[in-house]
Amino acid sequence: MVDPELEALLKAAEKATPPTSKRKKRQPYTKDFMVAIRGQLDLSTPLHAAVYACLTTTFWSAARVGEFTVKNLTSFDANKHVKPSNVTTTTDQNGFETTEFFIPSTKSEPTNGETVSWSRQNGDTDPETAFHNHIDVNSPPNGGHLFAYKVGSGYKPLTKHKFIQILTTAARAVGLEPLQGHGIRIGSTLEYLLRGIPFDVMKAKGRWASDAFLVYLRKHAQILAPYMQADPVRQEEFIRLTMPPLRRH
Repeated sequence: MVDPELEALLKAAEKATPPTSKRKKRQPYTKDFMVAIRGQLDLSTPLHAAVYACLTTTFWSAARVGEFTVKNLTSFDANKHVKPSNVTTTTDQNGFETTEFFIPSTKSEPTNGETVSWSRQNGDTDPETAFHNHIDVNSPPNGGHLFAYKVGSGYKPLTKHKFIQILTTAARAVGLEPLQGHGIRIGSTLEYLLRGIPFDVMKAKGRWASDAFLVYLRKHAQILAPYMQADPVRQEEFIRLTMPPLRRH
């Protein structure tokens, strides 16, 4: 007889598998991948400064690419897209500083919007350094697109197409396979989980639906490894966070 808990977990994992799973896998961005890309960018130029700031902000806030870019050059809407005026910095009682970005309209909250955030990181993928460089180089208008970049005497909002195009060119220049935009959010989730951040905390930060989050737990053994050891406390935590409640008949 199949253990009811195991059966419930397997069914949940099966339901979490998307219909498009047979398509090309969406590989995750990593810090090493971003550093390699950075080496191909001139961060003193407006476009590259905006692209790298957008990349590191999207990665460390576990956001969707479409939340920090626009569809085309004429689609910027101050009521929907993030602007410099939507950025705030807060410090908690322990002195930990966090930079928050209010996105007026998102896929999950088209009317009320959502807030994402990051904190300073070590190394060349630090979003704070990249963001301040973008502000220094581009000085985007307070009411304009957050990652607008200078072109002549004016500005252009950073489109998703231009963003991916620059990253693709940079990746190929160092012999790397270009990655899809969704790989940024995937990579962010993996990075935080591998640091040992609890599953429920990462679900909240990444604004993941529970079924979608199960995909990460199934496909990445390095995340599951600590929860498969002879440690009943961790095993119980894993079951609690990932298993749907058993139905009682």
